[in-house]
Amino acid sequence: MSGGPARILRALFAAAVALCWAAAVTVQAAVPVDRLRLPPGFRVELWAEVDNAREMALGAGRTVFVGSYRAGRVAALSYDEHYRVRRQSTIALGLQRPVGVAFRDGALYVSAVDRILRYDDIESRLDNPPAAVVVTADLPSEAHHGWKFIAFGPDGKLYVPVGAPCNICEPDPERYALILRMERDGSGREVVARGVRNSVGFDWHPDTHELWFSDNGRDWLGNDAPPCEINRLSQTGQHFGYPYCHGGTIADPEYGGRHACSNFTAPAWNLGAHVAPLGLRFYRGKQFPARYRHAMFVAQHGSWNRSRKAGYSVLALQLEGNRVVAAEPFVEGWLQAGDKVWGRPADVQELPDGSLLISDDMAGAIYRVSYRP
Repeated sequence: MSGGPARILRALFAAAVALCWAAAVTVQAAVPVDRLRLPPGFRVELWAEVDNAREMALGAGRTVFVGSYRAGRVAALSYDEHYRVRRQSTIALGLQRPVGVAFRDGALYVSAVDRILRYDDIESRLDNPPAAVVVTADLPSEAHHGWKFIAFGPDGKLYVPVGAPCNICEPDPERYALILRMERDGSGREVVARGVRNSVGFDWHPDTHELWFSDNGRDWLGNDAPPCEINRLSQTGQHFGYPYCHGGTIADPEYGGRHACSNFTAPAWNLGAHVAPLGLRFYRGKQFPARYRHAMFVAQHGSWNRSRKAGYSVLALQLEGNRVVAAEPFVEGWLQAGDKVWGRPADVQELPDGSLLISDDMAGAIYRVSYRP
């Protein structure tokens, strides 16, 4: 190539890089982290920018995997010994709502509505990801509540929720409104919880190993009903009420006459109406003050079906034994005066040093909360 065209191409490439860098800086400057409010002694920083970030999962090395809702992308964030992100890699593109990510024995598992995919030996291949192995491809394909948070339980099995394909309906109880578990190869599928409208987050209690999960309440029953729920599974196969009963006591106006609320397992804790709890995790670390040990952090994505917005925060639920005894704000500020919203928390994930990551699918950001009194 002659000198003239080569110089032009180099100039165009440099301009493109400059524009991309400027865009990245602009996005970062546009994330108003200073508006976030936390308890005394805590600090929050913008840790990484990931488009439409949803569920997060820790790898065995210094890697955090991140799924997305609309972006169709799964990302890997590599961080150093000081917990600074040094590289962002793309594991997959073009997937249908790959919200869920889970890591086990060197492999990354990804949910994509009707299927679960597996990427083997992933941490050694971040720059050249392997082809996906299909674990299962026969999950319901409806987009309505079709995205799936996934995680491995203490039993080594993969847990996968399947939401109701509607706001309120009476769907096939063997296909929808439930939480499944299966072996890592997709075999041995079993329903562990029923009557679950749409769970987008769960974790196991560090001591009892019981499954706790969020459930998003139905819409169009008014500003303040029904509550969204935090539920505790104490026995395989329990039914949590949907579509007949909401919040433990509210009979559905269309389906409630078919079964009494007393027939179902009541919530462990009722949240506000329409606050949309998504990811939740028990805190197992030691960096935060002792009162947060085994507390549950819940990302409240925020309302849309309400005249005044609610949610848009991370809550800390305090437990005594297997009971929730209090809920208090932990991070607020995404919802500003005048019902103006600039971010929506989607998941929480503890890092090995005990700091806490929070994903935000609206701002395209991941924040890191640490305690420095």
